[in-house]
Amino acid sequence: MNNIIYRSIILGIGDFVADVLADGILITFKQGAPSELADYCCIHSHGELTTNLAIGQTIKFGDFSYLITAIGEVATTNFRELGHITVRFDGKRQAELAGSIHVIGQAPTGLKIGDSIIIVAN
Repeated sequence: MNNIIYRSIILGIGDFVADVLADGILITFKQGAPSELADYCCIHSHGELTTNLAIGQTIKFGDFSYLITAIGEVATTNFRELGHITVRFDGKRQAELAGSIHVIGQAPTGLKIGDSIIIVAN
């Protein structure tokens, strides 16, 4: 995999992540997320994002890969600083919320602790 601009490892999966995924959403946060949010998030080790998020990049969660189709105006900043992003699996071309990204594909199933989060610039 060349052009990797981000890599981290899932360290925890909140109790309600499966419910949120069933609605087509995945929320990430770096270690140390506020406890009221952690139950809804995939907590990860949070690596360095070496360039801004961009449409056309690929984000991978474990064995699942997704093409990014839209990026909210604060998504890159939130992800770089907090490891926080809301991924919506609907392929929309315009972000609904400032901290969201949209991707093409079905929400992942079977995510587990130890899975990688990787972003590749295509």
